[in-house]
Amino acid sequence: MKNLYIDFDGVICNTIEITYKMLEESGIDVNDQDKVTEFYQNLDWSHVLDICKIINDGMDNIKKLERSGKFNIAILTHVNSINETIEKVKFIRKYLRDITIIPVPKAISKTKMINARFSILVDDYIVNLDEWKAAGGIGVKFDLDMDGKGYLVTSHLDELLELF
Repeated sequence: MKNLYIDFDGVICNTIEITYKMLEESGIDVNDQDKVTEFYQNLDWSHVLDICKIINDGMDNIKKLERSGKFNIAILTHVNSINETIEKVKFIRKYLRDITIIPVPKAISKTKMINARFSILVDDYIVNLDEWKAAGGIGVKFDLDMDGKGYLVTSHLDELLELF
């Protein structure tokens, strides 16, 4: 059984799309890292998760992956605050009662929290995949346009059943 880690933002839910729009509406320059960090730390994550959409039946597809018995599955998500962690856990638990959820402080690489060697990471952010690969893991790019940028690519999580 392979270890499978699935990112949350931009893979399971469209929170990236929503928060980038909110940043723009707030007039915050995305290149001003201090302001962006402050924005995310103070964001009302309950509201964001109330208005977000699940991408391509992500929760149902994770259930399919669980039923297959092929993977040890965990949600591996970067977080900017305790509030974000709490709200993401509450949101995920509405759909997936028994899945492991691993919040990773934004300032730390996911590879510092998890032994990536021989494990699969599905993520939409290429930097995370590059770090994962460098640590001996298997990266899968989640991309609705199916542009893997050199990685295996999927736009539906249940496609992992065919890839592995």
